[in-house]
Amino acid sequence: MTGRLKKILISCGLKSSSSSSSRSLDRLPKGHMRVYVGKDEVPCKFDIQTHYLNHPLFKNLLLQLSHSVEEFGYSYNGALRIACDIDLFKFLLDLLESRNPCAHYMELQDLISKFYENQRRGTAQI
Repeated sequence: MTGRLKKILISCGLKSSSSSSSRSLDRLPKGHMRVYVGKDEVPCKFDIQTHYLNHPLFKNLLLQLSHSVEEFGYSYNGALRIACDIDLFKFLLDLLESRNPCAHYMELQDLISKFYENQRRGTAQI
């Protein structure tokens, strides 16, 4: 896992005790957007680079997860919400951040298969 992704995951499931810390966490760096990922009531917060939204794997993830619309609806306030396995989303972010050329040729189903294969093996390789 990259250092940037580790930093992003600090906000996952943790609440800040001071309001000034909380305000600084709410400011996003230029070129980033907030997404909430997970199927639970308390999803994990990710601040991702906006150019990821144009990546074919990311687009396909959003299209295939049509149950996100069923679960959250089209109209809600705040960040983009994705009803997806959090570990699968982390796996996708790791692949995109690695700038691995295979990411441009990989189909979403191949990514999902690779993720679950790695889960069975206990590895995190792409």
